[in-house]
Amino acid sequence: MTLTPTTDLRARCELLRSLHRRGDPLVLPNAWDVATAKAVVETGFEVVATTSWAVAAALGYDDEERAPADEMLAAAARIARNVEVPVTVDAEAGYGMQPAELVAALREAGAAGCNLEDTEWPARSLRDPDRQAEWLAAVREAALAEGYPLVINARVDVFFHPFLADESGPQEGFVAEAVRRANAYLEAGVDCVYPICLWEMNALRQFMSEVSAPVNIAREPQAPSIAELSALNVARVSWGPLLQWDAMARFKEQLASLD
Repeated sequence: MTLTPTTDLRARCELLRSLHRRGDPLVLPNAWDVATAKAVVETGFEVVATTSWAVAAALGYDDEERAPADEMLAAAARIARNVEVPVTVDAEAGYGMQPAELVAALREAGAAGCNLEDTEWPARSLRDPDRQAEWLAAVREAALAEGYPLVINARVDVFFHPFLADESGPQEGFVAEAVRRANAYLEAGVDCVYPICLWEMNALRQFMSEVSAPVNIAREPQAPSIAELSALNVARVSWGPLLQWDAMARFKEQLASLD
């Protein structure tokens, strides 16, 4: 039977959700255009994830919602049209859209899932967690109203802001706030939580012991190996912009070597 576009998207959403297994993580080397997305699929990965930093860079913008939403979502739509696997879209903090508007845009783009972060970019500060939970609940409700089983990965930026500010100190001191936010977002109806920039083993163990749902960890150079993350019951591992940074560094090396 030939699937209709709506049914096909629904099937991709459910496949993506089923691949979030604690202790057997979904591995997501993030793509930023159709060529890199196709490379991800051809290498055998089951899902394509976009990375806002690299997509914005390819479009000529900086990250942190400085790229227009329509251009970012158009790039995601091009990727989704050109691969036969689920695509989960880094939708940053939602581009200031109302929940129903954001859900409609993600559905139109063919997104099986999305990342939504709790940073208020104009202020470069964390959103109030209760307000963020209410907003995430509204996103879930809007998706349900459309019969769209969107997989929502809620980014928890508690560890990200000290990293941005180049502040040192053990990550264990931020775990309680990260857990509070993660559990509030899960209660709001998200499928997975993403404490970006969490990589110290003691803090990771504590966070994982207090969050009984799928957790996404970034495969930062400082982070434990995938085997170690599996042993901690992590359900999803992603690279964010790291592969694009590496690709650009290699490209510049090649340029420098040209006669």
